[in-house]
Amino acid sequence: LPPSSAANLRPGAEQKVVFITARVHPGETPSSFVCQGIIDFLVSHHPIAKVLRDHLVFKIAPMLNPDGVYLGNYRCSLMGFDLNRHWANPSPWAHPTLHGVKQLIIDMYNNPKINLEFYIDIHAHSTMMNGFMYGNIFEDEERFQRQAVFPKLLCQNAEDFSYSSTSFNRDAVKAGTGRRFLGGLLNDTSYCYTLEVSFYSYILGGPTSAVPYTEEAYMKLGRNVARTFLDYYRLNSLVERPLGTTPKTR
Repeated sequence: LPPSSAANLRPGAEQKVVFITARVHPGETPSSFVCQGIIDFLVSHHPIAKVLRDHLVFKIAPMLNPDGVYLGNYRCSLMGFDLNRHWANPSPWAHPTLHGVKQLIIDMYNNPKINLEFYIDIHAHSTMMNGFMYGNIFEDEERFQRQAVFPKLLCQNAEDFSYSSTSFNRDAVKAGTGRRFLGGLLNDTSYCYTLEVSFYSYILGGPTSAVPYTEEAYMKLGRNVARTFLDYYRLNSLVERPLGTTPKTR
């Protein structure tokens, strides 16, 4: 289908959904800049953004812990909860934002016309450098290998993203996180990740070439996350490229 056909918006069409959340931990401010980069790119006039809008549905909750952010908390909500440990059974009273987002995700999962294909929760890391991801461990070897495709593609698009720092785990301490809980809930065509980005710098080349992160660098990582969906869904051929000048022959 040509990019202008908006295949995902036709009545009765099956929708491929990418669900993105950020700032569940209020002190992790870089996650907001990464999320801002994703949003700004997706609503832009960029040819890649247009193709992505025509073929995918992006659902974005840019701030899961607004009370904690307002209060200046580092990790907890107004009620003193680490919301990223309560995905299994969030309370509408104690964890209202989490409860609402989880219900929306479950409703989409139960809708036969919706394919919830990605869940990405954006965080910031205080000791590691670069951007990297956490994924889940599955008994199905093929599913486990498919899960590695997106971070590998992102590594090719973003110079500050590290695949070597990306890891897949089943840590009991993280059982209540969005990545772990939704990874166990959704079917085997859904991929759930935590996207981490360093608070301070990324490494290019040798160990002494650390580059400090800036707001723009965080937003650039967000733009590169969005662009990677073009590669993942093999939509590159649909991007309208500007006509270049005809090269002169010598």
